[in-house]
Amino acid sequence: MILPRASDQLLLPVNPLFIAATLLAAFGLNLLPFGRMPALPDWLALTLVFWNVHQPRRVGIGWAFLFGLLMDVHQGALLGQHALAYTLLSFAAIAIHRRLLWFGLPEQALQIAPLFFAAHFVELLARLVAGGMFPGWRFLVAPLLEAALWPLAATLLLAPQRRAPDPDENRPL
Repeated sequence: MILPRASDQLLLPVNPLFIAATLLAAFGLNLLPFGRMPALPDWLALTLVFWNVHQPRRVGIGWAFLFGLLMDVHQGALLGQHALAYTLLSFAAIAIHRRLLWFGLPEQALQIAPLFFAAHFVELLARLVAGGMFPGWRFLVAPLLEAALWPLAATLLLAPQRRAPDPDENRPL
């Protein structure tokens, strides 16, 4: 007999406004002026991958391309650098989303980590081809942080969907 996991809970439908708010909040976190620190996690990439895995029909490659162009304009980077990285990241996340949801959050983080490494490598390659400088080996810390933040992001972003459909005084959830 296969025992159900705690993650097999039925979820309520996600509110499209919540998806938009989380993507805009992640975009806002990326816009904060921390200087050029290559070890900072890319909050927008983490949020895009989360919604690509959990809602691939609502948040697809087009949204990743649009947010990538916005990040390129904000950072003054080569136009298309982030757009290419986010598009490839979203494509890979959508490609593995069915298989990924069978695993727990730590295993998901391990499987998502190569996607984050690949996205940062594509950004680095585009920057170097255009004549940019190598940021140092600290840029490898960012994908590790993004993979480590995956369980926390999944828990926080799925929280509104875990509430009871008809709350009453007999059910505390």
